[in-house]
Parts: sequence; C-alpha cells; structure tokens
Amino acid sequence: MFAMTPTALDEPPSTCPIHASLLVLGDRWSLLVVRDLMFAGYRSFNQFQKAGEGIATNVLTDRLLKLTEAGIITRRQDPDDGRKWLYGLTPKGIDLAPVLVELSKWGTQHERGTPPDGVLESWDNDSEGFLADLRNRLMRDGAF
Repeated sequence: MFAMTPTALDEPPSTCPIHASLLVLGDRWSLLVVRDLMFAGYRSFNQFQKAGEGIATNVLTDRLLKLTEAGIITRRQDPDDGRKWLYGLTPKGIDLAPVLVELSKWGTQHERGTPPDGVLESWDNDSEGFLADLRNRLMRDGAF
C-alpha cells in the first residue's frame, strides 16, 4: 500500500497574519481596486476599468465580488441608474491606507514608481493627520 502524503487541505490553517492578508489581497488586482477607491475617488465599474491598468472585465467583476465578500468594500445601486452599482470602502478597507502608502514608498524607492504629488510628503510629515484627513474624506465621500 502507498502512504498518502498530506495535502494543504490536511494542514491546519496558518495563523501567520501575512498569510491571512495575502489570502484576501494577494492577487494582482485587489489592492489596485482599493487604491482607486481610496485615492482616485472611483466608484463605478467603468471607472475601475478605465483606470489604465488593463484589467479584464471578468477579473474586475471577480475582484469586486471577493473584496465585497471580505468586507473591504461595499456596494449599492446607483441612484441614477438602477442597473449599475457604486462601490465604496468599508472601515476595514480604509484601514488599508497605511499599507498602500508604505507600498507606494517602497515602489518609489526600489521600483521606479511615481506617486501622486504630495502624498508621500504628507504621510512622512504627519501620518496621523494624513490618515485622519483621508478617513474623514472617504467616510464623507465614498463609504456607505
């Protein structure tokens, strides 16, 4: 008889917080959707698709669903067109702001990224004020 080797399904779930975070956010597109909600003010499917990153419609649909199921974003019907949805960040999604800013800093330093004017300077000068202003704006303008 052959011995069965354990599979990932047989293993206890990882308690590593990085692993847990990557299960929700570790694909190519999820953090870009959160970025566009947080910093570009995008709210609709068409805005995300036209963001210039080249995301396929089926992939965008999947990521929006997964982020909604994970409690990072929420959606509601567009009051102007009931066939469309508008998306916003939840408090859990807004809590990703420091992660996105630090990724932006890293990408700027090591991968030739170009952050929006003033964002990294504002973060470095007063991260608490930056986060408070961002949270207030997102709760006022984009969270449901």
